[in-house]
Amino acid sequence: MSEHLSDSALRLCGELCRSLGWPPQDFWQATPAELFCIFANQNGDPAEGLTRGELAALLEQDRHD
Repeated sequence: MSEHLSDSALRLCGELCRSLGWPPQDFWQATPAELFCIFANQNGDPAEGLTRGELAALLEQDRHD
């Protein structure tokens, strides 16, 4: 294999940006968890909702970021 992992990763990042319609800065600011959420339900299963406690924790974390 002549292509390095970094070359492949960079190419795949570009493909993901194009497929999501995201500018590069949005991709690089996304967390792995956010990317997982985008692709987690590709089979059509409904996403599980957040509990009230989970939502409160996320909002609290966002306030401190």
